[in-house]
Amino acid sequence: MALFFDRADAGRQLAACLLEYARGRDPIVLALPRGGVPVAYEVAKALAAPLDVCVVRKLGVPGHEEVAMGAVASNGGYVIDESTLDVAGVTREAFNATLAREFAELKRREIAYRGERPEPSLAGKTVILVDDGLATGASMYAAATALRERDPAAIAVAVPVAPAETCGALRQVADRVICPNQPVYFGAVGLYYANFAQVGDDEVRRLLARADAERKQWKVA
Repeated sequence: MALFFDRADAGRQLAACLLEYARGRDPIVLALPRGGVPVAYEVAKALAAPLDVCVVRKLGVPGHEEVAMGAVASNGGYVIDESTLDVAGVTREAFNATLAREFAELKRREIAYRGERPEPSLAGKTVILVDDGLATGASMYAAATALRERDPAAIAVAVPVAPAETCGALRQVADRVICPNQPVYFGAVGLYYANFAQVGDDEVRRLLARADAERKQWKVA
């Protein structure tokens, strides 16, 4: 079932679908950490574009954190999956506690990844939001919604694999969704990778620093 050897392989395959963005669109590639960063590094390299992160946090159902009931973005904005809240019986108090905890973790990660570097200016630019794959897409939805407030020229969501219905939902908040693999029966993102090892904070920092140091030598593929 694996479509990719690892995230770098997925990034190179995805980049081949995005080369039009290297021609006169002034793109900036933003990765959803942590798993999206190795994918986005390869995309940024192929487009000779800046690379940064867009930190969002999934809001997991208490006791079943793998099930998303929403997501929160760095501006404090969040999205809620009301149907999941209803089915899981999550109270407003429990939801708010999860929101506060995940927002605190989001801010910690922003400092860990970016340090004192300011957020990049997005006004008038084409933003390419990248992750290693999507299931419900809640985090990507929150990210695109939050970034819209920063006045980009366009927002493109680019992922190697996701369900068709998730891609359809994201078209409500993104100008374009690029996803070359949309399996009918999805399962989980990790099923499509031969190597889906966890990405740590150190790897995120290393790839961001590497992209910053190498970008002047990058050539459009």
